[in-house]
Amino acid sequence: MPHSFGYRARTRHMFKRGFKEHGPVKLSTFLINYRVGDIVDIKANAAQQKGMPHKFYHGRTGIVYNVTPSAVGVIVYKVVGSRYIEKRVNIRVEHIRHSKCRQEFLKRVKDNHDAHAAAKEKGERINLRRKPVLPSEAHTVSSKDNAPQTMRPVRYETTI
Repeated sequence: MPHSFGYRARTRHMFKRGFKEHGPVKLSTFLINYRVGDIVDIKANAAQQKGMPHKFYHGRTGIVYNVTPSAVGVIVYKVVGSRYIEKRVNIRVEHIRHSKCRQEFLKRVKDNHDAHAAAKEKGERINLRRKPVLPSEAHTVSSKDNAPQTMRPVRYETTI
């Protein structure tokens, strides 16, 4: 058989639906609001072939630059040679979802703000910088509490 180089070539496992996720697209997918500047993950949904992104963009993260009634424009950076090229892709909303990549950052900003406000009330200064995890300290294992035990296998017995 000749070699295939089609638009969806080699996507057998990439575009497949998850376990118990088959069937039509849920209506809640269309009720999500996207705004310019949102960070979204591109994940193609095989139930809707219209507006499906090319397989290269599957699994990529981009920024919304345009919003239309049924689709959004997403900026994705593509490595070509030694440079990054800004690609603008128009994708229907079935194939994107909000990214969770900023959740940890936004949580840290909120926690730092609360800690700073609490410290300001007390009139003290606190360090809000993240500290790297240090290696665990050296210690010796005492042989008094951890005496070696002799272990023997249990005899096989049949009950037939």
